[in-house]
Amino acid sequence: MATVFEPIVMLIDDTPGNLALLSDTLSEAGYRVLVATDGLSALEQICYLRPDIILLDVMMPGVDGFETCKQLKVNPYTAAIPVLFMTALGELDDLLRGFNEGAVDYLVKPISPPEVLARVESHLKQAFNFQRAEMALNNSPFAVMTVSKEGRITWLPESGKNWLSEYAKRTGASNPVLVGEVLPVTLASWLQCQPFFEQKEESTNFETHHQGVHFSIKRTLCQHTGEYLLLMEKHSKDWDLEFLRHSLSLTFREAEILMWISRGKTNKEMGLILGTSPRTINKHLEHIFEKLGVVTRAAAVSMVLQKTGKFKTEIE
Repeated sequence: MATVFEPIVMLIDDTPGNLALLSDTLSEAGYRVLVATDGLSALEQICYLRPDIILLDVMMPGVDGFETCKQLKVNPYTAAIPVLFMTALGELDDLLRGFNEGAVDYLVKPISPPEVLARVESHLKQAFNFQRAEMALNNSPFAVMTVSKEGRITWLPESGKNWLSEYAKRTGASNPVLVGEVLPVTLASWLQCQPFFEQKEESTNFETHHQGVHFSIKRTLCQHTGEYLLLMEKHSKDWDLEFLRHSLSLTFREAEILMWISRGKTNKEMGLILGTSPRTINKHLEHIFEKLGVVTRAAAVSMVLQKTGKFKTEIE
């Protein structure tokens, strides 16, 4: 029998009547409900069971809603949880502060159950879609992040953190791990030296090798935000590209393409990595095949192995 997923909603409010109404409404709609009557106890509970969404009263004794939201957003474990403030009509002026602390929406008291259900469902869908996207990125061969034109990080999913950690380890650079921090000096300098472009289709690339690892970045424009999306890869540098170039009379780019072929990359993927078009990659392949006297990718890599005896192919 399939397990039914019950999204977890946390209610933080010091008014028993509100808690009872909201708890009944959400439980009947199929949600699992956690309850806290103040910010401090809520933060303690979340350490043991992370909710999917939080409904948070603004005015509470002790740790109020603003401070509770602030603490949630500075903690990486809870930062992505959507927070909806609950406030009385006369407190609407305070909502600007709530949004500044990281809330995504608000509910006006007295609470309307249909409105609560509609807003909770809407924000949960957005949150789950975001989680799916991040999971897909974290399991792809690429790492990503977004940065300002000055090199300050504006979005850093797990894949980007891992790439930066490996880069820092291999190069001795700083390792920024939080949104708002600046890229390592080498990367920030490269970014700031690149020409600004207005079309998202345009891109520039960064390539470097350190301690046996090849690091690459493709920079492209996020058109609506004015940020740059950095699409990053890292690979163990098993191939001595200079040796390969000289021994087989290839260009450096042709040697690179042979390396990426051995790793199963398509023309489109190689175009993204090397900052060129699939058509240009195909032209390079034609020259490689002609120089090596072969007609297929597998034959080209096999020829390299036979002539050098140095490289391990990743083609299965």
